[in-house]
Amino acid sequence: MKLFNRFKKILIVEDDRQLRRALAVKLASEGFSVLEAVDGQEGLSMAMDEHPHLILLDLMLPKMDGMSVLEELRSKDNVWGKDVPVFIITNLGETDQRRLRAQELNVVEYIDKSLYQLDEIVKKVGAAL
Repeated sequence: MKLFNRFKKILIVEDDRQLRRALAVKLASEGFSVLEAVDGQEGLSMAMDEHPHLILLDLMLPKMDGMSVLEELRSKDNVWGKDVPVFIITNLGETDQRRLRAQELNVVEYIDKSLYQLDEIVKKVGAAL
């Protein structure tokens, strides 16, 4: 599995340094190539330049919030971004409005940070790829 993963690039867009690093280390230990962005603008730019196979995206980000990043990725002008799997990782609860918007934008997973362990997130990433 790790050998296969090394061809898969994951972008983590998360402003919480500890969580971002923990996710990056765990995913790298599973053989994934990991990219990290600390704010929404950097994340969007990195996604457009690097074309990762999957994006882990926080909603509460400096400079550009996660939902705006996702809307830009899914815009009609962005051929590549329409299909990239995106996991929302957030401490914001999944309200009906947020869930509906996430579904409209084809989010693969909506993960509440407080409810999941790193191992579970990595398993979900592997399953999505």
